[in-house]
Amino acid sequence: MASDLLLKKYLQLKDSNDLNIFPIKSVRDLLLTELTEEIWIVVSSDSDGGIGPKKYDTVFSPPYDLGRLAARVPLMEMIASGSSPIIVVDVLAVEMDPTGKEIIKGVIDEAVEAGMNNSTVVTGSTEDNVQTVQTGMGVVIIGLVEKKDFNPGKSVKGDIVVSIGKPKSAPEFKVLYNDPEIANTKTVRLLNQLPFVHDILPVGSKGIKHEFYEIGKSAGLLPYYFDVEEVDISKSAGPSTCCLVSLNKKYFKKLKSNIDKPITLIGELR
Repeated sequence: MASDLLLKKYLQLKDSNDLNIFPIKSVRDLLLTELTEEIWIVVSSDSDGGIGPKKYDTVFSPPYDLGRLAARVPLMEMIASGSSPIIVVDVLAVEMDPTGKEIIKGVIDEAVEAGMNNSTVVTGSTEDNVQTVQTGMGVVIIGLVEKKDFNPGKSVKGDIVVSIGKPKSAPEFKVLYNDPEIANTKTVRLLNQLPFVHDILPVGSKGIKHEFYEIGKSAGLLPYYFDVEEVDISKSAGPSTCCLVSLNKKYFKKLKSNIDKPITLIGELR
């Protein structure tokens, strides 16, 4: 049984401190640890600095909004991979009251929107020893996935790749967590339920062009770009305001009928 194997490996680790007992590898922005041959622990993370309500922040953001978007990035990365998040850790370089409390509210609400049960799945720390004049934070998500459900690398030759949501990033745009034009955790959860979707990859600061290459690379394929005028494929998408999806072109209309976000055809995998 898997539980017996896991206990055996844990006891081996306890006795020898040999970390090779639980092999670790990175896939895209995820870190994976093999518990058994079929079950992996998955870790995703993201950080924000100079964004918030404090005097020396470069970009102003209400702390609640910051919490929502800061948690959204690693949650989307986790869910897009086919993994299930189980724990959220927020690490805040601000005081608990008032800034930290509002950030934490945002993190908790984002976790709930991502399908996690309640606030008990969220833990973390604040900086209450020294006064802070600029906002900084990080979020780590821990999840589980069965090997067969892991999405990266499932694209096939001839798949089209589309962008869902519009790439937006500060300071050019005021990025709002409830902007109807951007992708979010609900979007990714819905995409995971569509059987014709092969792979999902949130787009961040490196832009659509970079992530298109990555979605192909993980499947041993190369990107072929169509003429795209609706979005700038080199522009930062900030806190994962859009995501790439690969699928057979015959399902393009069906995808559009299921998703209420802007959809742009980017190219094809060859």
